[in-house]
Amino acid sequence: MPSPVRRARALARVLAAVLSGLLTAQAFPTSNHWWLAPVGVALLSAAVLGARWRLAALVGLAHGLGFFLPTLSWTGVYVGNLPWVALAVLESLYIAAMCLLVAVVQRPLLGTRWRPLAYAMVPLGWVLQEWARGTTPFGGFPWARLAFSQADSPLAPFARYAGAPGLTFAVACAGVLLHVLGRELTHRVGRPRPRGPRPSRALAAVLVLAAAAPAVAAVATTPPTDGRRVSVLFVQGNVPKPGLDFNAERRKVLDNHVQATVRATAHESTPPTLVVWPENSSDIDPLQNLDAAADIRLAVETAKAPVLVGAVLDGPGRYVSNASLFYRPGGGAPQRYVKQHPVPFAEYIPYRSFFRNFSDKVDLVARDFTRGDRPGAFEVPVPGSRPYWIVPTICFEVAYDGLMRDSTLQPGKQDSVLAVQTNNATFGFTAESEQQFAISRIRAIEHGRSIVHVSTVGVSGFIAPDGTYVDKTSLFTQAARYGSPVVRTEVTPSDRIGPLPEYAAGFATLLLLGLGLWLGRRNARVGRTAAGPSEPADHERERVVV
Repeated sequence: MPSPVRRARALARVLAAVLSGLLTAQAFPTSNHWWLAPVGVALLSAAVLGARWRLAALVGLAHGLGFFLPTLSWTGVYVGNLPWVALAVLESLYIAAMCLLVAVVQRPLLGTRWRPLAYAMVPLGWVLQEWARGTTPFGGFPWARLAFSQADSPLAPFARYAGAPGLTFAVACAGVLLHVLGRELTHRVGRPRPRGPRPSRALAAVLVLAAAAPAVAAVATTPPTDGRRVSVLFVQGNVPKPGLDFNAERRKVLDNHVQATVRATAHESTPPTLVVWPENSSDIDPLQNLDAAADIRLAVETAKAPVLVGAVLDGPGRYVSNASLFYRPGGGAPQRYVKQHPVPFAEYIPYRSFFRNFSDKVDLVARDFTRGDRPGAFEVPVPGSRPYWIVPTICFEVAYDGLMRDSTLQPGKQDSVLAVQTNNATFGFTAESEQQFAISRIRAIEHGRSIVHVSTVGVSGFIAPDGTYVDKTSLFTQAARYGSPVVRTEVTPSDRIGPLPEYAAGFATLLLLGLGLWLGRRNARVGRTAAGPSEPADHERERVVV
């Protein structure tokens, strides 16, 4: 049986982990205390250091629940607590697995001169954990990543060099540096240092410099915002009421967007180059419903500009499609982009009969959405100048690294502006819309593009390539705003290296794991030949630094 002292220390680790999760949650919108993200990482790093793998997994689970339950509370606002808690627990299991891996790699290193490498495992683990939960299961759910809490942070420009994974790495490095600083300060005021070989000072110095390098690069960077300006109008039409039945009056939602477009453009002497409507602005299929098609055509011809419409289409077959339709003045069938990553349990139900045993809410999705097979881009003519491309992304797709990168880098279509069309009506007056807007701000920096972020109900706004924004709207209001986003062609360093940061994190983790296994076997051999009773290793006696 564990001694009372060991139980107390384990409880202290778990409580510290819960606190670290709560603090990390406060870094995200709508709290926006971005500096609490590295503080949360520091506290979790302290809670895991020296723990055995079972306790480390429990510590990770505690952090995850403290973090995801408040951050993802919007997922249950209209469907009840079960989906919210289930998603939070699932995401927390990834944090638990991360902490388990960190502990397994760290423990053999702590009692050796290689000790500084133990701390390097924390930012590597964060990158791998976010990659894992962003890709599994059912394509993953890459929401609430450390990177997405940093839109207002001095670290945000680092996304230009290494994308969202690199920005997460930078935040976690800052957290580890805080942890190391905290440990050093406690040693200076009397806390005894661990016994054993002194850590390599040269290795420690190199790792400190490497951990600080992303922050230095970010602070020294001003993301470019140059480019050709074009006039764009976005329309946030609003819905009759928030909730899952926001589209119970589908005609009213469509009419809101048509009327707002007509009012905004009818008396303008110079039309915009483009009008952008949000996702679900026409849940009446305009390819089959003549009245809906006529209303949209009225808006197009009044605006004297192409209109990008978010529509739900009937088909193919038993499916429906979440699509962006590009209408041009003068008639003709619209071009289309179909959402490539429909959201599981929201736009399609995997294993429907199985999950119906837990909640009948699965049948709120009466028909599954199909999956598009390619990115979209539409050529926008500009009178007296060369055209540009509008690249649509629909709703949660903005959170997926590879999808956003592939959309931005379409051959021959890089002279572009990105559009994020979303519908936040199903999440009411929660933080979801602000969290998504923050993701778009990071994506603008990462890809060096302007983004027109438009929602049916808010928040909407024009985002510049440096992540700043203008004309941001409020929730559940109607708005039509003109802006002048810049068209840019640059391929950022982040886009050039693609998923390399995640590959590098995986490779470095394998190296550390291999070193740890070698040290573990060596220490076991030494222990078997040593005389006298065995004692616990110094790192097993470490206390958590809070």
